[in-house]
Amino acid sequence: MRRRKFIALLGGIAVATPWQRTARAQQPNEMRHIAVLASGNADVQVFKAGLAAFHERLRQLGWKDGQNVRIDLRPGKGDFDNIRKLASELAGLAPAVIVTVGGSAVGPLLQATRTVPIVFVFVPDPFGSGFVSSLSRPGGNATGFMAFEYSLSAKWFELLKQIAPGMRRTAVLWDPGIAAGIGQLAVIQSVAPSLGVEVSPVNFRDVEQGIVAFARSGGGGLIVTVSGLAVAQRDLIVALAAQHKLAAVYSFRDFVDAGGLISYGADLVDQFRLAAGYVDRILKGEKPADLPVQAPTRYELVINLRTAKGLGLEVPSSLLARADKVIE
Repeated sequence: MRRRKFIALLGGIAVATPWQRTARAQQPNEMRHIAVLASGNADVQVFKAGLAAFHERLRQLGWKDGQNVRIDLRPGKGDFDNIRKLASELAGLAPAVIVTVGGSAVGPLLQATRTVPIVFVFVPDPFGSGFVSSLSRPGGNATGFMAFEYSLSAKWFELLKQIAPGMRRTAVLWDPGIAAGIGQLAVIQSVAPSLGVEVSPVNFRDVEQGIVAFARSGGGGLIVTVSGLAVAQRDLIVALAAQHKLAAVYSFRDFVDAGGLISYGADLVDQFRLAAGYVDRILKGEKPADLPVQAPTRYELVINLRTAKGLGLEVPSSLLARADKVIE
């Protein structure tokens, strides 16, 4: 009799379905840990708006901060040593998933863990940077949403030339320490001859000295490429561009909201919203390796007419008609 009961018990365990086992492993009231690591500052307006959209989308999907998930935000503030330290700390906590913003944090996270799922947003060239095996099949523990394709760097240059047609030279703020910095600069340099503009690269780590030296000759422009260092130095860069009368183009709108001239780039808020969908799928058992990296689906053009007026520039009506937002 005891033997028959034991066999019946084993049989009951054996026929439990994968769904039942997953349901037992992920009880609805279980608190799951979601860590958010930002490469730059967390107090910029676009990041706050993105994070709010992330929270809202998670709520719509049934995940509520303080109830069944705990969301832990860590800002890297553009300091690579700090980013690396935070990446190591978060990996040690083994959260259910880490969401990271900007390419500067993905590398340190992957060095710290190859098991904790990572969802990135606003990362340029994740394949060229070695973060994923391919865009369609990432293959490891990281996936997410690209900031842009390198061809967008040429678009920044063309927009700047449209709004400042007399420009004959431009400084390009870039980060030589990341693959994306090299890629963006290469595209910009490749289109410079066709636009009749001389390019002067300026390392983000020498922003003030580099811009001051470049501006001495006057009549120049400024292209600010995508980097966590750009976000960390947003106010300084915008102030220097205004001080030295440089027409400047940026990769996303937060710079223009802060007084910059023009921006064109992916809608970061939309990427946060999409990232929440990937987090939901991972919390429910899917793997980052199977979730394709996605290119931006929405771009936005923002123009600051007050800044244009201060620089003595006339914004073409065709450019204004295409703008998603105009600051007057």
